[in-house]
Amino acid sequence: MLKNTTYKQRTIIIATLTIWAIIFIGSGISMQMMDKPKTKTKTELKITQKRVANMKSNEILLKSMEQEINQPLSMNIKDYLENVDDIDNTILNELKLDTSMVNVNQAGIYTYTVTYQKKTFNGTFEIKEKPLPDMVLTLKNLSLELGSALSTDIQTYITETLMDEVKNNVKLDLTNVNTAQAGNYQYTVTYNGRLYTGTITIYEPQKTQEPTTPEENPDDNKNQEENNTQS
Repeated sequence: MLKNTTYKQRTIIIATLTIWAIIFIGSGISMQMMDKPKTKTKTELKITQKRVANMKSNEILLKSMEQEINQPLSMNIKDYLENVDDIDNTILNELKLDTSMVNVNQAGIYTYTVTYQKKTFNGTFEIKEKPLPDMVLTLKNLSLELGSALSTDIQTYITETLMDEVKNNVKLDLTNVNTAQAGNYQYTVTYNGRLYTGTITIYEPQKTQEPTTPEENPDDNKNQEENNTQS
């Protein structure tokens, strides 16, 4: 094709082809540069999604607390929050806990509060009785003399040896026992939800008979005097 052209024409044709080649190569580079922002957009989207996922709600949700009687209360605000991991530390540091209405020495349900700025949140706190040792009691059947005083020592009425913890939680009822009148009476003992019944017998003491002295015979005395005279 270039054989029938002059040197000048060949030069123009080569220059033109070179220019077109440069244009095509440049276009290819431009297309690659245009694709890069798309990758960057995907990366930015992932970062944004991660930030949204890690955002904390800072909603204050309180637990329903409970513990055994006579135990100290925790003063750590985190122990009272249901969603502590969902609250920023800056907010945690501003929360104020008030447990002044909770009586740890008496079983019952109480209210505690958490205050943040001007808003107050209420929670419940249950103080539970300590579980008692589970044991079955055996009551004694007692016999007392009429007019005797009834003992107030619970161990007097129970066969098993009792620990102080059990003694302090046993209820003795002697109201039906009348020590002023002979008879059989029932008394009750209550422990750990169980009711036990025993018997107390009030009896009259037997009267002892005094030895009798023989009556003096006047004739015996007279004979005794005669014998003394003859002697």
